[in-house]
Amino acid sequence: MNADLFEKLLTNAEIEAGMPHVLGSPKNGGTLEMIVRRPEVDAREVIDTGELDIEKGLIGDNWLTRGSSRTDNGLGHPEMQLNMMNIRFAELIAGDRERVPLAGDQFFVDLDLSRENLPIGTRLSIGTAIIELTAIPHLGCKKFVARFGPDAMKFANSDFGRSHNLRGVNAKVIKAGVVARGDLISVERNS
Repeated sequence: MNADLFEKLLTNAEIEAGMPHVLGSPKNGGTLEMIVRRPEVDAREVIDTGELDIEKGLIGDNWLTRGSSRTDNGLGHPEMQLNMMNIRFAELIAGDRERVPLAGDQFFVDLDLSRENLPIGTRLSIGTAIIELTAIPHLGCKKFVARFGPDAMKFANSDFGRSHNLRGVNAKVIKAGVVARGDLISVERNS
């Protein structure tokens, strides 16, 4: 990645203008558009394929060793193994696809991640793996503001943004397997 800062940060009105495209994401199945591994803090590797492990999350990612303030042992929180964000919203606020990995998520998907469409506990089959959405919210932080601007964070963290999970969702690996860019995502709905 080059510079973290984008030459033009979007205003709230510009973000709102792009929302019809974002909200047009598929609901019943989608596509894994980008996989980003984070080998160390602030480092990003865009990869074509990744291996998911029940204990380690995305192999080669620093989720487990980076740790979490939410755990007693200082290791990564098991309900936050994977961060997944809508690629359409990520591209909107990033300005172009090259800057999308700066968001810090591992998976960028073309799929409606809203609470209504994908409630907590929903399972997604991607490649040979299965992941499950967890209850811990995924919200913007100081780094998100520095990279995409205060309006992007306010919009993502607003009631509307949270109901659509614009900042993304947390997930955990239920079935280990291999995922690849372009894989179809199958939504396993509870009947």
